[in-house]
Amino acid sequence: MKKIVSLLALCLSCVTTTNSLAQNNYPHDNIHFVVPYAAGGPLDTVARLLGEKVQADLGQPVIVENKAGAGGNVGMSYMLKQKADGYTLAMGAVATMAINPWLYSNIPFDASKDFAPVILLSDVPNVLIINKEFADKEKINSAKDLFDYIKANPGKLTYASGGAGSAGHIAGELLKNKLHLEIVHAPFQGANPAKLSLLANQTQIMFDNLASAQSLIADGKVKALAVTTAKRSNFLPEVATMQELGVDGFDIGTWFGVVAPAGTPKDVIETLNKAYAKAMIDESVKKQLNTMGSDLTPSSAADFKAFAEKEYAKYKTIIEVSNIKIQ
Repeated sequence: MKKIVSLLALCLSCVTTTNSLAQNNYPHDNIHFVVPYAAGGPLDTVARLLGEKVQADLGQPVIVENKAGAGGNVGMSYMLKQKADGYTLAMGAVATMAINPWLYSNIPFDASKDFAPVILLSDVPNVLIINKEFADKEKINSAKDLFDYIKANPGKLTYASGGAGSAGHIAGELLKNKLHLEIVHAPFQGANPAKLSLLANQTQIMFDNLASAQSLIADGKVKALAVTTAKRSNFLPEVATMQELGVDGFDIGTWFGVVAPAGTPKDVIETLNKAYAKAMIDESVKKQLNTMGSDLTPSSAADFKAFAEKEYAKYKTIIEVSNIKIQ
């Protein structure tokens, strides 16, 4: 019996040592990076650019795989089937990590439990913009002017969005609820058609992502009235936040970061965090992130986890108050 116990102890010791060596030697195989959106989009572009830098740093190929569909839910559902070993990562975004769990009545993953945050890559505000022709005609030069106009003309204005459940839609409904405004929602199949309707004055206002709105603002085609995050953007410092304008609790941003399956070893998470943090400060990556309106400095995995948890709880309240639901 003593010999059997000793043999079992030796076997367990070998297994423990082998696992430890495997983790210490991480990575020793290809790393797959799932982007739950279509190829060619901004998140896909960032993922591929980062992948090149991380691959050079860790010495293993980083293979980007696009698994688009259902607002990002297809790709994140795929992650549920992957091993928690650091060899399959995903681009977790505000939609999949904080909004979709409250929008969709039937998704297979729990964003708060099924994914391990690695690093936050970008956090960008949306901008409340207005068609310049309409603004000039109605003498709307500020957010206050706009709010006063809407109150005096209930139901007359239409706001465009990239679709039901999009960040622009949520921002519009939150504004309506916060200030008790009557505005008509016009959902489009994507942000670009929504912007075209705004430029044609078919719709009058829109909450657009800062990255895509910047050129329209610079060209004088639209007026920027407010940004949606709690702090002003360094890329649009002259534009006040919604909270500064008296809309309390208005804090909506577009963010994304690297996540792994829950249960991924902490030392593996730390290795990945350091590699992606190093990639974020590479000049070519910084330039790409800057064009998207983001100038974040690298953060720890714990910081990203705390941030994601806060966002998850925040959007639960926003979506419940706004009464938005997608089947």
